[in-house]
Order: sequence, then structure tokens, then C-alpha cells
Amino acid sequence: MIFKLKFSVVILLLFSFFLLSCQKDNQAKKNSEENLETITDVAKKAPEGMVWVAPKTFLMGAKEGDEFAMMREKPAHEVYIDGFFIDAHEVTNHQFRKFVEATQYITTAEKPIDWDEIKKDLPEGTPKPADSILQPGSLIFNKNAGKVVSMNNYSQWWSWKIGANWKQPEGPGSSIEGKDNFPVVHISYHDALSYCKWANRRLPTEAEWEAAAQGKNSNTIFTWGNDKKDLNANANTWQGNFPVTNISEDGFEYISPVKSYPSNSIGLYDMAGNVWEITTDLFNVNYYQSLKPDEVLTNPTGAEKSYSPANPAQLEYVIKGGSFLCHESYCASFRISAKMGMEPSSSSDHIGFRTVATEKMLLK
Repeated sequence: MIFKLKFSVVILLLFSFFLLSCQKDNQAKKNSEENLETITDVAKKAPEGMVWVAPKTFLMGAKEGDEFAMMREKPAHEVYIDGFFIDAHEVTNHQFRKFVEATQYITTAEKPIDWDEIKKDLPEGTPKPADSILQPGSLIFNKNAGKVVSMNNYSQWWSWKIGANWKQPEGPGSSIEGKDNFPVVHISYHDALSYCKWANRRLPTEAEWEAAAQGKNSNTIFTWGNDKKDLNANANTWQGNFPVTNISEDGFEYISPVKSYPSNSIGLYDMAGNVWEITTDLFNVNYYQSLKPDEVLTNPTGAEKSYSPANPAQLEYVIKGGSFLCHESYCASFRISAKMGMEPSSSSDHIGFRTVATEKMLLK
């Protein structure tokens, strides 16, 4: 009798445990479904032209098997990012024109150059250039670059062009007529911030940018996956002998209209190639090496100080994504983890930007 009683109690306990487990599973499933519904609802509220990037944990920095990874991209580390909205493509000439017309804004490349202000960011004793050179302008790629002696001497394919700006991307006489759908270029970090203030947006952090570039993935080398053979089909970069000959196997010799290539898995275009994109993080080649390897960072905002051995006296911000000038023989910056530094007052014909927004920002 006692045995039967004990057996009955055991059966009762097991049945109770089974019911409790089912209740927990059902509750977990319900919570998961509610969370999915919440994320879906938020995604449906995306402002026109923007895409929702769901909260995620991903591997930031150089990935295993990336033959082009540089020390400043190492070591890779896990990062958690809250959800946010990001532009589906880079800010275009059309969008930037609306900003300028509404505010009468004058970009850095159009403003008179103040030597007293510039020299503050240069090594002490830097000689003042001739007044004929200290004129408003921007950097443009030299399409007539001849034989290159050293790939370390980038002045062989870059030229300071007086009069080059977002409206005249190749200098006086050029224009953006008929190019409303091209990324706006010759934009400085300060210009991008001013646009963001007007549009109620902000620039992405480097971590947000990488999370968006990964799309539905979490640790791929490229925004489309891990196969480099798919580069030409997915990004506007350089093919041929950089910087002398571009054979344009991808369809474009230089800059291309936005959305000319397939989007990534969440609907973002040109996260690799076309134009570099400005972020808010300071560029510091040693930053990743200072992080705790086992710690998952939450919404990181980058290094506290800027540092580049090639430009130690200059403040620089991280730019991401590479451009139409990227080639594996030089920078191979069509990879998600790739980065370079940009001075806040500089600009060129292969640097643009895209913006982000949060739910909180949109409620203002």
C-alpha cells in the first residue's frame, strides 16, 4: 500500500512538473511572439527611406578567414546594439540640396580658408602655403594619374582642386545636373552634422554601422556574406590596376547612383563601395587592443582619443564601407570591419554619409 502511495505521489509530481514546463514553454513562446510583434511593429514605423535594424549581438572587427584584415581591426569582439533606423542608401544630392535651400548652409569646401584656424590642428612650425593655394576647394581623384612609384605616396592620385564642392564635384565647370540620385560628396564631418541637425537625425556609431552592414548575419566578412568572388556583383569598387586603369567590370568606372547594386539582407544599399561613410567614432588604431576580450560591449561609442601614427597631431573620425576607388592592392576596404580616418574639416569626391534615427528621436 505504501509502495502504491509513493508511486502515485511520484506520478503526480512528474505530471505537475510536465504541466509547469509546458506553461513555461508556452509563456516563453508567447514572450518571443510578443517581442517579434513589437520588433515588427517598430519596423513598420520606419520613416520613409529608412530601414529598421533590430537589436542584435554580433562580432565586430576582423573576422576569421579575412585575408585583408589589418591590426586596427583586431581583435574581433562581441557587441550588443539597440535597435535603430538607418537610411536605406547614402544621402543624395537631391536630399542635400533640400537642406541647403531650407537653411542657406555653406559647406566647408565652399568657405574661405582661415589659416589661423587650420594651423591649430597641424604640427607646430608647419609653413603657411601660398595664398593662391589657400582657397576654398576639396580633394579630387586624379583620373590622369600616370605610373605610380610608391603606393605609400597617395599624393600621386589625389589633387587639391580649388572650387571643387558638392555642387561642382570635379571642380569649376562641373555640375550635378541630372545626378539627383547620386551620393552627395565633398562633405565634411561638420557638414554631415549640420545636415543631421536639420533632418532630426544623427550619424551612426561605428558599431551601429557594422550591425547594419551585417544585416541578418552576425559575423560575415562582407555585407553579402563571405565570398569575395561576389564583390563585383554587389559593390562599386575598382577593377584593374589601381590607380592607373579601371576596367569597370562592375558596371561603373567611378561613382554610381544609389541603389545601383543589390541590397543586403535587410534592404540596405551600398554598404560596400561607392562612397565612404562618416561615423561619430574617433579613429584610433589601438582602440580594439585596449578592450577586454571576454566582455560584450553594449552600444559602444568608440575610443576616447583619436590616434593614427600616420597623422598623430590630427583629430580623425572613422569612415566605413570603402568607395569606388577601393582595390585589394591598396585598401581592400569593401569589408565590413575595414576603417580609415578622416579629418573633420576635410572632404573629397569619394566620401559621403548616411544617417540614423531612434524611436526616441522621432518622438521629438
